[in-house]
Amino acid sequence: MAAATRVLQKGISPSLVVILGATGTGKSKLAIDIGKSLNGEIISADSMQVYKGLDIITNKVTEEEQAQCRHHMISFVDPLVSGYTVVDFRNKALSLIEDIHRRKKLPIIVGGTNYYIESILWKVLIDTGQGSVTESEQGGASESKAELEKLGGPELHKRLKEVDPDMAAILHPHDARKIARSLQVFMDTGVPHSQLLEEQREQDGGDCLGGPLRFQDPCVFWLRCKPDALDERLDKRVEEMLSLGLIDELKDFHQRFNDKKIKENRDRVSQAGDPPLRPKTEQMGPQPIPQEAVRSTFHDGWTHFKISTAIHCHYLFSGPASNVPPVYGLDVTDVTSWETTVLAPALEILDCLQKGEQPSAQPIRVEGVESRNKRSHHMCDLCDKVIIGDLEWTAHQKSKNHLYQVRKRRKSEQASDQDPSPAEHQNVSARQVPVQ
Repeated sequence: MAAATRVLQKGISPSLVVILGATGTGKSKLAIDIGKSLNGEIISADSMQVYKGLDIITNKVTEEEQAQCRHHMISFVDPLVSGYTVVDFRNKALSLIEDIHRRKKLPIIVGGTNYYIESILWKVLIDTGQGSVTESEQGGASESKAELEKLGGPELHKRLKEVDPDMAAILHPHDARKIARSLQVFMDTGVPHSQLLEEQREQDGGDCLGGPLRFQDPCVFWLRCKPDALDERLDKRVEEMLSLGLIDELKDFHQRFNDKKIKENRDRVSQAGDPPLRPKTEQMGPQPIPQEAVRSTFHDGWTHFKISTAIHCHYLFSGPASNVPPVYGLDVTDVTSWETTVLAPALEILDCLQKGEQPSAQPIRVEGVESRNKRSHHMCDLCDKVIIGDLEWTAHQKSKNHLYQVRKRRKSEQASDQDPSPAEHQNVSARQVPVQ
């Protein structure tokens, strides 16, 4: 990215704008407003919006919204083709940023998927030269990773502990995709993934959070909303998605997925000469999708996403650290006053940065980063889950599902004339698992 760096040295500031926040906070709206005001172009950093179709469920910006400001990285990967990775995203996004800078415009990154954004801001990915797969071709390394993933998380985690115990300690035992990635790095390089990441942190400009910042003077906006207001907003969004045809979109994708699987099975049957298998695949078909199940699934998923977004932002933007860019919080609870409480402050901050002045708004600095432990393992017996990281564990204890299980256990114990105090119950329902 030398060319982009040369452009930055000629005076572009900020080098790019990043907009973070949970689903429903208005990230796309702010990105479009800033893009229209400051001659910007938007790069979507959403791991689901890269796929063709699935427009409703991934909440893509409409054609009318895209017409207001140029968008990139939306709807260019076939969802039935596996192999698109964060490395592919990073490579394409960096090329786009370089081109946008060359045309004297402002790149605006908006998403979605925090580790996609992280890959743009910092030099944090290990690229072995084997794992990058474009949307039009599948490489041998990707197939190797796919084969690894088929082994399942527990078996992969066992293998990773043998070759890279430090990396295994910070990856969830059921996260087959990330574990397979770390194993692939070791297979391609012969060096543990954790060691390569540590070497990256030791680079000039690196820090405990990772490698050095990739661009000078990025500006990050973190959109935050009061939980009750966001829950209400998300409930309305689900109803709107249903009215737009969400169920039909899911059925269509399910049918196409089944058709692909049936064809693959037929090909295997043809090669193996085993006709009895054919009727089983032909009987496969789309299943009915109850709307209430969709509502419940979306509510649970967005609740988890709100928690994980807050945790990730806490990790990335806690300070002090030499490679952490300024992060400005914007309260989006009251969207009726968007122009004055969200857009105007954002434009004022960007105007000051362009002039080399200090904005009146102060960047966020989340305290408590020193005491966090990302490697601690906690086992919640009530929910039958392994939770890695102290902040994640705290968030899990506050989650609706965990509190529901607590109430359920309490009622059961009351029925048996056993009613421990909430504090005692927490101690019974959860335990910390020592890192192996």
